[in-house]
Amino acid sequence: MSLVLLAGAFAGPIGRPALKAQRAELERRIQRDTLPNGLTVIVVDNPGVPLVTVEVVVRNGSFTQTPAYEGLAHLYEHMIFGANLRWPSSGEFMNRLSELGADFNGTTSEERVNYYLTLAADSIEPGMRALAAALRTPLFRADEIERERQVVIGEYDRNESDPFYHLQRATGRALYGTAWSRKNPLGERSVILGATPEKMREIQRRYYVPNNTALLVAGDVRPARAMALARQLFGDWPRAADPFAASPIPPVPALAANQAVIVEQPIGGVVVMRQWHGPSARGDVEGTYAADVFSDVLNQNGSRFRRRLMDSGLFQSVQVNYYTLNHTGPITVLGETTPERLREAIAALDAELALVAQPGYVTAAELEPVKRQRVAGTLFSLERPSGFAHQLGFWWSVTGLDYFLGYVDAMARQTPADLQAYARRYIVGKPSVTGVLLSGETRRRLGLTEAELTRRAVP
Repeated sequence: MSLVLLAGAFAGPIGRPALKAQRAELERRIQRDTLPNGLTVIVVDNPGVPLVTVEVVVRNGSFTQTPAYEGLAHLYEHMIFGANLRWPSSGEFMNRLSELGADFNGTTSEERVNYYLTLAADSIEPGMRALAAALRTPLFRADEIERERQVVIGEYDRNESDPFYHLQRATGRALYGTAWSRKNPLGERSVILGATPEKMREIQRRYYVPNNTALLVAGDVRPARAMALARQLFGDWPRAADPFAASPIPPVPALAANQAVIVEQPIGGVVVMRQWHGPSARGDVEGTYAADVFSDVLNQNGSRFRRRLMDSGLFQSVQVNYYTLNHTGPITVLGETTPERLREAIAALDAELALVAQPGYVTAAELEPVKRQRVAGTLFSLERPSGFAHQLGFWWSVTGLDYFLGYVDAMARQTPADLQAYARRYIVGKPSVTGVLLSGETRRRLGLTEAELTRRAVP
């Protein structure tokens, strides 16, 4: 049965039989195994289009970075499509990927790095061979590091030209304090400029090992064939020590008190960002589910939150978000307003946030459409194999795959009381960081100070 049809079959409250059918369909379509060396292999068969995506996901990213390595997980990602033992120059490797007609890329985030190829289904074996060579035997040539260093610095420069980037960076530093290097995938310019082949090899030695890696194959593929190729091409990759056993990731230090930052950039309006420490995906699993539903409910057109803040004209836009991470994901409220209404808008935001944990603020009737939309979105994504591979890889790295398989079930059991408990635990009366982005001229005209914002940031 098509998951699109299955996801669209709900007109009323989500029932338990429907949930079981959906999880069963996911379990049927998602095949998984663990090789003796610890490599996780995940295969999703979707024969709708004769394409296949081969993806490797590594539990690396900024969460593993000390300040001395801040940004090097990202630089490493750029190096994977360079020279390796099989193709000893990046040009040769790029030519091979072109011969295969492969669309390829890699991305780095806080808690995972991924590399993928999408190519014709009949090229799955040479595609997997190419990705295996890139992953297992990179050469880290000095000339290629220099070239990719400049590419990454170019990304850095582009980000610095974006006013919003400066707001995100300033609030992130305030929110995470000494843990900022572990929340900053883009990194620091000086660290990137000082990268060496030896530092790349240290990252490889620690994190690029089979027992810290997942191989995903999604699309027009027979699972038995994909599993056999995985054993053939990756099975002799030597298992190594658990990267996090000897050096566990330290906890994010708690935010002790409200803080505020003001960022001056040449913009016409004003952007307000409020952030809190949110749930950890492995420390408070139920809290992460409640966080998603809570955000969705408040973001609905017609919600009390939006009526008070947007229909009143105080904010032109306002959005609530929780970013699921294993190591303390942020809760964010982001809004746009005008200089003339800034103080009134922040006061209204504080007043409204003080009410979100009260009984009746969110009703059971408001939850039902939100939960149906979450179910539909999760299952619809299965119909696009490349995107679904990226999604599965993210969840495998951050939470474990069982979290994703149980997501639909968890969404359905959320109640207004669960959302109230989440808001009390993480938002109402809890320390937060308030960031304001505006022009220097606007700030001077308003006489805005961090001390004023800190006093206001008490829902």
